[in-house]
Amino acid sequence: MKFKTLALCTSLLSAGVAFTSLPVVAQNTAATPRPQAPQISPEEALQKFSFFTTSVGLGKGANLGGLAGADAHCQALAKAAGAGNKTWRAYLSTQAADGKPAINARDRIGKGPWYNVKGALIANDVGHLHGDTLAQAQLGSNLTRNQALTEKGERVLGAGDTPNQHDILTGSKTDGTAFTDAADHTCKNYTSTAADGSVQVGHFDRTGGGNASWNSAHPSRGCGQENLVATGGAGLFYCFVAN
Repeated sequence: MKFKTLALCTSLLSAGVAFTSLPVVAQNTAATPRPQAPQISPEEALQKFSFFTTSVGLGKGANLGGLAGADAHCQALAKAAGAGNKTWRAYLSTQAADGKPAINARDRIGKGPWYNVKGALIANDVGHLHGDTLAQAQLGSNLTRNQALTEKGERVLGAGDTPNQHDILTGSKTDGTAFTDAADHTCKNYTSTAADGSVQVGHFDRTGGGNASWNSAHPSRGCGQENLVATGGAGLFYCFVAN
């Protein structure tokens, strides 16, 4: 068949029959534009704003003046960012002491949802934030290196930065509850700067150590400012709107 076709073409060419090319269909080689994320105005972002990592600590290590002092710091930073009309709470657990019961960080921060200062969702609710169910754990919250911004909209220095300040005070277990053993996990409920004390910290960047949890990575080695700095922290903590 191949030889018959070749012979036919040769005879046609000899007879002066011209072959016309098939029309070429133009192809659009331009890249298909990707759908853009919906833009949010600064006013809308500020209205949603309900979570941040403190841009600065109180400068006294884990001595925050207790929960009241920590909450006041959250409120002051939020006010400077234009969101002082909301009620802010520090994400901190306390342990039972002096006849007072323990307080769980997860019970202090409202029901959600929470958004950072740029309007990006952090978590839908308490269960989503902590991964209470298997589905929620698989989904994961958006409390990550690029979303756990300060009230100024800045990224906190993390692993690989100089200095590394990814240790965030929480005094909590991974489920957001207080420790119940006899050890001190809160630097005496955020009133101590002792070098031999300890407070549980999380890693906002989900990096480092055997447990990269955002809220319960490891205990600090001491409660003073120098101790926290030496182990990768700066006395920072999380603040949430308690709606």
